[in-house]
Amino acid sequence: MSDKEAPDAPEAKKKGGKKKWLLIGVSLLVLVGGGVGGGLYASNAGLIGGAKAEAGEAETSGPRLVPKSEQVRASAAEGEGSGEGGSRPPAGAGGEKYASTYYAMEKEFTSNLRESVHFIQVGIAISTPYDNTVIENLKTHEMAVRSQVLLTLGETSEDDVFTAAGKEKLAKRLAAAINAVLKQKEGFGGIGNVYFTNFIVQ
Repeated sequence: MSDKEAPDAPEAKKKGGKKKWLLIGVSLLVLVGGGVGGGLYASNAGLIGGAKAEAGEAETSGPRLVPKSEQVRASAAEGEGSGEGGSRPPAGAGGEKYASTYYAMEKEFTSNLRESVHFIQVGIAISTPYDNTVIENLKTHEMAVRSQVLLTLGETSEDDVFTAAGKEKLAKRLAAAINAVLKQKEGFGGIGNVYFTNFIVQ
């Protein structure tokens, strides 16, 4: 009998050892899986660095607002100094919070006025508080933008072009029309204001 019991003892030890390693492996998988799951949940809930990462991704994937402190001043771009004893306030002091970037469209727009024998010829420039992405989008889709501006001008009445209030209203309509085109094409408008660089009614 003792001869038969001797071989069974190592088998029992082997089975017990396999179970032990199997339990350790399963425990490690549960711990690692739980840790990864918990980390992903905390990240998505904004408990650890997730909100900052998402905000950074959103900023880099689209236009970024340019703080006034980063604004390139005209005199700095031309290499001029501020002069001796200049009393100019530093960039970012007062006024709007964000810098304005301006872009003048090269060609003027000519259109008939609605229900009128008169026509209008305007030059326009836009401003945006965002980085150059908006200007690049505008240049990329210039043909579509020009078409929409002409349609908007064609819907303008004489009353809107002979008064300052009417011209301001027209500028807002043009800004909305340009933003609509950019939103359709790029998913983001970004045009703050439209300015007239030339305005003739004949």
